[in-house]
Amino acid sequence: MTYTIIRNGRLVDAAAHRADPTDILIEDGTIVAVGAPGMDAPEGATAIDATARLMHPGLINAHTHGHGGLAKGMGDRWTLELLLAAGPWTNGARTLEDKYLATAIGAAEMVLKGVTACYDLSYEFPAPTREGMEAVGRAYADVGMRAVVAPMVADRSFYDAIPGLMEALPDSLRKEVAKLRLAPFETSLANMRDMLHHWPFDRDRIRPAVAPTIPMHCTDAFLTGCRDLAREYGVPIHSHVSESKVQAVAALKVWGHSPTAHLDALGLLGPDFTVAHGVWLDDDDMRRLADQGGSIAHNPGSNMRLGSGILAARRALEIGVNLGIGTDSSSCSDNQNMYEAMRLASFVSKVRGPDWQRWLKTDEVLSAATEGSARALGFEKIGRIAEGYKADIVFLDLGSINWIPFNDPTNQIVHTEDGTGVDKVMVDGRMVVENGRLVAVDLGRIAIDAEAARARLEASSAPMKALYDQLEGIVGTFCPGMAHQPHHIHRYGACHHPD
Repeated sequence: MTYTIIRNGRLVDAAAHRADPTDILIEDGTIVAVGAPGMDAPEGATAIDATARLMHPGLINAHTHGHGGLAKGMGDRWTLELLLAAGPWTNGARTLEDKYLATAIGAAEMVLKGVTACYDLSYEFPAPTREGMEAVGRAYADVGMRAVVAPMVADRSFYDAIPGLMEALPDSLRKEVAKLRLAPFETSLANMRDMLHHWPFDRDRIRPAVAPTIPMHCTDAFLTGCRDLAREYGVPIHSHVSESKVQAVAALKVWGHSPTAHLDALGLLGPDFTVAHGVWLDDDDMRRLADQGGSIAHNPGSNMRLGSGILAARRALEIGVNLGIGTDSSSCSDNQNMYEAMRLASFVSKVRGPDWQRWLKTDEVLSAATEGSARALGFEKIGRIAEGYKADIVFLDLGSINWIPFNDPTNQIVHTEDGTGVDKVMVDGRMVVENGRLVAVDLGRIAIDAEAARARLEASSAPMKALYDQLEGIVGTFCPGMAHQPHHIHRYGACHHPD
């Protein structure tokens, strides 16, 4: 057994808005005691001096996409539907090495900014592969963080999923997008089964999952196949549900009911099911989730970045849905900064209306970004600094300008910390960040490899960029037209017809 004793740090108590001096004893990566300064430790325990450091549980990113690491900053005024149209350009032509590198970029950014675990929906075209998902898992293992790795899958293209969109394309473009059709669902299910059966990683650190990307992008046969596969292997399910108004309106046109109701009827909802975004969920949808013990991964940054709207987070909590917080992909939120995601979650709750008592409190936000996200990932012993929990701990430098003066630890973690105050990050009792630098991987090497990949992909994806340029005007007119149709709930931050 190996012991580590952390001394002289201040441990945040989010609910009490306090941070008292605290010692923490760790045995083989698990916290065995949390107590007053000077508490006993076994002889030979490794001592870590946390003087002038604020300790909080590792942040947990409830929703991201590792493949987006090479696509940050590639677009500006993109709706969700324009982002999907741009996907073959921004994420296409990837080698196995690119898949590893893109994920490593995001993982490196996350741990440097206080994230110790994430839920990654990673995409491969035209179908997921065991080798691709293992490359993603290896990137997280090399950086040193925990992850749930879920191949993001579908058997209908974006153009087939949105009613009327394919018909709105001229014949020449219809032939081009027909080439973007995905593999038959039997192929994707077989490949995911192969991945799940041969998963090579320690499941306490890197776990697999299944992610039918958007319900309308999947046939019912594929959705039920994903359900059965996940239940057979005991892994969670994650899907983008009612992210945009286009999805909400399209579902009513196709099914006559919401995506959540459809998933419920097919038996996908449960305590292992996470809704990504959920912006256009109504009370009935939220009750279905709550009754089944499901979660919402709230991604305020990309919801605003893509103009999708504002999640009714307070209502979700009132109804009893577990709430986690995520960043979404670097292609649509442009960073993996969970401090920013928490700040935005707090702020965006305040623009839903003037009733300040209904705004999210900072302790609720911090809880969502730790314990709530941990539940969404399916990890039982992360998200808290307490006896019996894994030693996933972030050490913030109280000498950072973010903490001068030090008034309220909970408010300041959510509202003033931006990642620049991160000094150390511990996962499983081992440091993965020391003095603000990565321990296990060379960031300089990642930067060199990323620039080489960027230049190569810019050239190889040029035809897909040209195709997107032709599609932008059509998709960017047709889909907002659907979004202007009446709906029984309103989730935009502006009136229906802004000036």
